[in-house]
Amino acid sequence: MAWLNWYVPQSCEPGSQAMAAMSFNFGDVLQALAPNAVPARPALALDAPNTTAERMAVAFAVALRAAGLPVALGNVITFAEALAAVGLESRQHVYWAGRAVLVRRPEDIALFDRAFAAFWLARMVGTEPGPEMVHQITLALDADDEPPAEGEGEDDGPSDDTLAVRWSGQEVLRDKDFADYTAEEFAEAREVMASLRLNGSPRRCRRLVPATGSRVKGRPDLRRTVRRALRSDGVPIRRHFLTESLKPRRIVLLCDVSGSMESYARALVRFCQAAVVGRGRVEAFALGTRLTRITRELSSRNPDEALAKAAKRVLDWSGGTRLGEGLRAFNDQWGVRGMARSAIVVILSDGWDRGEPELLAEQMARLHRVAFRVIWVNPLKAAPGYAPLARGMAAALPHVDAFVEGHSLASLQELAQVIAA
Repeated sequence: MAWLNWYVPQSCEPGSQAMAAMSFNFGDVLQALAPNAVPARPALALDAPNTTAERMAVAFAVALRAAGLPVALGNVITFAEALAAVGLESRQHVYWAGRAVLVRRPEDIALFDRAFAAFWLARMVGTEPGPEMVHQITLALDADDEPPAEGEGEDDGPSDDTLAVRWSGQEVLRDKDFADYTAEEFAEAREVMASLRLNGSPRRCRRLVPATGSRVKGRPDLRRTVRRALRSDGVPIRRHFLTESLKPRRIVLLCDVSGSMESYARALVRFCQAAVVGRGRVEAFALGTRLTRITRELSSRNPDEALAKAAKRVLDWSGGTRLGEGLRAFNDQWGVRGMARSAIVVILSDGWDRGEPELLAEQMARLHRVAFRVIWVNPLKAAPGYAPLARGMAAALPHVDAFVEGHSLASLQELAQVIAA
């Protein structure tokens, strides 16, 4: 009971006259705990409790009641029994015994802690304002993403709290033009492109599926109706129907890899690779002086390996541009035959064409008639004062449903939203 010497006089031993009528001088303590509460009697008359634990339990209950915490008589008796069991030598045992028995609501825990500190630890809570504690926080700013050197940052002793503030290069690269990217920035932009998901709008197909819901009507499902009727002695109590199923539209990406698109071709082909890997109904083609299908090459989940295979597959990379002839080859071999029907076709090009603009306009009209939507992505659209004055861009623009930018990560994220609209 060494820690009780703070508040129990040495003369207050069991059986002494002072313990029989103990005052404890709680007036100041209770006034500090509850300034608006009515002060308790200066002396606490006890009906001759048998042990010190009972006396302390009753006195602490009086302090709690004066502080505004309701304590029932049965709880005081239980608390006295708990003190007799755990003893008064351990502060932790006394605290948890009182909290388990005398606290009924979670919102009373703070009041109990203040009363416990003032009563058992003889600390006058709130009587005198102590010096204001200044909590110092150190901000640690990262200069780069490299790990700290060996031995750096080890704790040599007590120190202030340190708040590590890390910067994200993705926010810096989000609005930066692909033409200004370095090799390191292209590697960092992989994570953002890998998170892009192209989800086209759903379309109805001929495959019928069971209709759900009580108000859904469609083609009668005789098989399910008869099967369910067997459970009710052949009486068709509930009829079932079939309805048309929905599946996502195919997305076709036509990426210009000519010399005029050299600053953006690498990033846009990486975008196509992320789209092919992200979902199954995506087709990718490269447009230059000829048309090359690169869906299989971009299906690898390793971006570097996929781009290397695509570059090896496309023989006219960074060459000339013949958009009209490339679109005619696509319409004749894949598009009109079924790949572009009810699909979302995305053309990623700056619109510079060495071919005839009439041919490009004719093939764009053919493509627009079979496709659900035609979206043209032009990286040059973000330039100040841009106008679609190039012959190829001017010929294709009347047959385009959406004309968007494609020069940065932010523009590609907006493109994903346009495709999903």
